[in-house]
Amino acid sequence: MRQTLLTNKQLLFLQNEKLSLNAILASLQTFNLSQESYQNLRKAIDQLDELFLIVAVGEFNAGKSALINAILGQKVLIEGVTPTTARVTLVRFGETINEQVVDDGFAIVTHPLPLLKELNIVDSPGTNAINRQHERLTNEFVPRSDLVLFVTSADRPLTESERLFLEKILAWGKKIVIVINKSDILEDAQARLEVESFVRENSAKILDTRPEVFTVSARLAQKAVAASSEAERESLRSQSGLSALENYITETLDDNSRLELKLRNPLGVSAHLLAEAKNRNDSQIREISEDVALTSSLEGMLQSYQRELQSELPPRLSEVENILNGFENRGQEYLDNTMKLTRILDLAKPDRIKAEFQQEVQADVAEEIDGKVRVLIDWLVDKDLNVWYQVAAALERRQAQSQRAVLTSGSPQTERRRQLIESVSTTIKAIVNQYDRKREAEQLADFVQESVTQTALFGVGAVGIGALVATVLTTKALDVTGIVTASALAVLGLFVIPYKRKQAKESFKEKMLELRQNLMKTLSATFNRESDGAIQRLESNISPYVSYVQNEQARLQTDQETLDNLQAKLDELGQMVKDLFA
Repeated sequence: MRQTLLTNKQLLFLQNEKLSLNAILASLQTFNLSQESYQNLRKAIDQLDELFLIVAVGEFNAGKSALINAILGQKVLIEGVTPTTARVTLVRFGETINEQVVDDGFAIVTHPLPLLKELNIVDSPGTNAINRQHERLTNEFVPRSDLVLFVTSADRPLTESERLFLEKILAWGKKIVIVINKSDILEDAQARLEVESFVRENSAKILDTRPEVFTVSARLAQKAVAASSEAERESLRSQSGLSALENYITETLDDNSRLELKLRNPLGVSAHLLAEAKNRNDSQIREISEDVALTSSLEGMLQSYQRELQSELPPRLSEVENILNGFENRGQEYLDNTMKLTRILDLAKPDRIKAEFQQEVQADVAEEIDGKVRVLIDWLVDKDLNVWYQVAAALERRQAQSQRAVLTSGSPQTERRRQLIESVSTTIKAIVNQYDRKREAEQLADFVQESVTQTALFGVGAVGIGALVATVLTTKALDVTGIVTASALAVLGLFVIPYKRKQAKESFKEKMLELRQNLMKTLSATFNRESDGAIQRLESNISPYVSYVQNEQARLQTDQETLDNLQAKLDELGQMVKDLFA
């Protein structure tokens, strides 16, 4: 048999193709495709990995090991009349002659024969082996073979165990060649013809087709190798019948068209799997685009809500500040009108001054502020509820779309997204449905009141401001008790009262500034904190969905790049096959 079946270029490409296809398979396994699709590619790669795998089967003592040695042209395997092959033995190329016993049922024999660089041969225990584990291991190799040499002995052709084993091979759909070994023990040509006829007829019945049948003598073929002369060598090889078998194997395994088809087969399987992954990824990208648009819309809603709050809150707070400005202006005017010499006796009566201040200056300032704050609270609550309604409506629309997508797609990603949208939408709708506007307004009002009273300036109601300012006023007034002389009154009117009025007005202005700053700061912080909390509550409830969409979008983009790279690699391999057989 000739020593090479593949050219160096074909052999190098074969090695590169196996590495590339395994890398493609590893990448595609992250795409959650059907297991059947992955298994098909694995099988295609496995068959490529053992492109030329010959498996010899048959009963022990049929001469399988001797036949393999004859084909290889050297005594690689041990031969004998007893079951010498106690385990499945894989014969492959190695730089040195070596036997590695992997376990009780399997061994690997290496030999530096050039033919073994591209051809593996498996020797198996007999089909009638006592140890059933041997037969099980044999069954693992036969399905991966390119050619099955079914070896039967000329003295006991097609025994019962061999018939049963042939039926098993039939189920695998493998190409089978039947080899009748030990032809040298047959007495004459008639006996040989009878054995061949028996084997052909019975194997045809079992396999439902007429297999190739070769009658050989491995013993004579081995003797030919050791012959001392060329004439003797040629004579023994002719008698052995091995040349016909070798030629058949060579033609079967070396047909360029068949080799090209076999090299392209896993590329086709890969292309099919890649197309499946692309279709799945494209579908998911189309689906996620709706979610990307929705998340962008939701973020836009929140940003718009935040901008509206930031732009509308200051003018509304200024309305509260205007009440305080009016209060201060009235207070300043009251001081101008009160801190006069003509009212010297009234200034000595604090209770009267307080009552007058409350009636003329303070009036219903606290009620006005409270009313403005209530309006502000209603505005914020309505704003909050409105944006919740917008979010709920958008999610509900997307939920309906997602449910239809699940019916048409059914992918795990689509189902996961549907569940997430449903969960978020249900949560949002529950919040909206349970939203008690009156209760929310009351709670916010209580919170605002508590925050305002903590300024220690607003006191406890309408009396608080008046009492505070009146106290400032009266403590700054002149104690006129005992002043009765005209000269004293003159000094008082010309110097003391104007000074005290100025002092009182400045003190009142300072207190009002402090009151205004603290009150506006408190109200602003309170409403900003509440609006920020509303936004955070919304963001918190939609964040699982938003995060999922963002992560999915990034994953799908990465997957798309991976698929493009795999396609480029597959196209490159296809071109290399084309160039290989050009």
